[in-house]
Amino acid sequence: MPRPPAPQAVLRRLASTFTQRPSPPKSHLHAPLPSNSFPQGYVLTGLHAGVKKKAGVPDVAVILSTVQDRKTAAAACFTRNAFKAAPVLVSDEILTKNGGYASAVVVNSGCANAVTGKQGMEDAWAMVKATDALLPTKEDHPQTLVMSTGVIGQNLPISKILSGISAAQASLGSEFASWELAAKAFMTTDTFPKLRSRVFKIKGVEYRMAGMDKGAGMIHPDMGPASTFSSAPRQLHATLLGCIMTDAAVSPRSLQNALTYAVDRSFNSISVDGDMSTNDSIYVLANGAAAPSAAVIDEQTDPEAYEAFKAELTDFAADLAKLVVRDGEGATKFVTVTVKGAPSYGDAHRVASRISTSALVKTALYGEDANWGRILAATGSVPFSAPTPTSAAPVIDPSKVSVTLVPADGSAPLPVLVNGEPEKVDEVRAKEIMVQEDFELLVDLKMGEEQATYWTCDFSYEYVSINGDYRS
Repeated sequence: MPRPPAPQAVLRRLASTFTQRPSPPKSHLHAPLPSNSFPQGYVLTGLHAGVKKKAGVPDVAVILSTVQDRKTAAAACFTRNAFKAAPVLVSDEILTKNGGYASAVVVNSGCANAVTGKQGMEDAWAMVKATDALLPTKEDHPQTLVMSTGVIGQNLPISKILSGISAAQASLGSEFASWELAAKAFMTTDTFPKLRSRVFKIKGVEYRMAGMDKGAGMIHPDMGPASTFSSAPRQLHATLLGCIMTDAAVSPRSLQNALTYAVDRSFNSISVDGDMSTNDSIYVLANGAAAPSAAVIDEQTDPEAYEAFKAELTDFAADLAKLVVRDGEGATKFVTVTVKGAPSYGDAHRVASRISTSALVKTALYGEDANWGRILAATGSVPFSAPTPTSAAPVIDPSKVSVTLVPADGSAPLPVLVNGEPEKVDEVRAKEIMVQEDFELLVDLKMGEEQATYWTCDFSYEYVSINGDYRS
């Protein structure tokens, strides 16, 4: 009996019967940023320590706050996955013991240090200790938060990483080139370093914010605050790392509350493939270097300044989060999913998430097929939450729901379902919209006043190819 073909061979033969489109080039999403747009009081670098096989590719990043006359506030959103990676456990413990302060971040790519037992914990603590030694002032408690990304279940080449951290001191800098090197050290299957910066004002004081993130696959986050500020456990999934630095002075609790709000509306609102991992972490450092004499931004003592800062952080986090989707493994489309008319933000967010993770919707996006029935099927599968423990959960009325394709170029949108009644779809116009790299799926539930947005991408043959041999 002849041996059946390998799954990869079957996939290649099947794919050859269709027109394949490579993902569009992503290089235009990365460009030099003016050095005067980066926050004051930080030095950083990225270098090759030998975690990754390819020589010269940065795989360790070090970020230090150099402010010595005040503590640097820090906040984080971590995974609550049952298989928390060692760097997550260690960083959460440090933030909890320090009451929301930390002065450095160390990152390695190429190995996740997840599901690595006692050795993994020892390695994460060793990275913390080595980076603490680079700080200008020494504290009684550890000051470094740690991140790792890459293959799960393998031990770090810790001696190489520690040598790299020690060597990092020679190349620490504050110019664009240093920020770019650090951003490159975050990368795994990313095709470009994801780095952004901005200048903003609050009550006449000028501040700066810069940050970097990584992620292209295993992306569907749902992050919650660090243990020291968490009032309820939450779950987080996916391989997403990000670090944001600002030279504003913000109290630790206010910084955490602002980050939690921002993450819910940015990193918690993206999906590449709906898959889950163990290492997701988003950190924010606020060192106050821009205006040492300015009052600390705090939601209780100055709500106006806090709301302004929270808005800046949320908008900035959304910019970084969108880069992850645009760089989704094999992605050819960047699609905004907006659900409006929901009874609560949480309900709108869950429906948008379900649409964004539907394999049937995502393959239709790749095929540029206006198959709005798949959108409705995903929408109708989400149970809504009851407003009170004693009340009944609201239920979608199919006769009120509308679905519209909205092009990003400003041309006329195309309704495909209006108040539960299907429109006679202009297939030519639908194709004109869906052939674009950017467009929106708008679902109006007409059940309330709340809305939420998700950013997602399509599923392509290239995604399967990338993930079929990720470890090799």
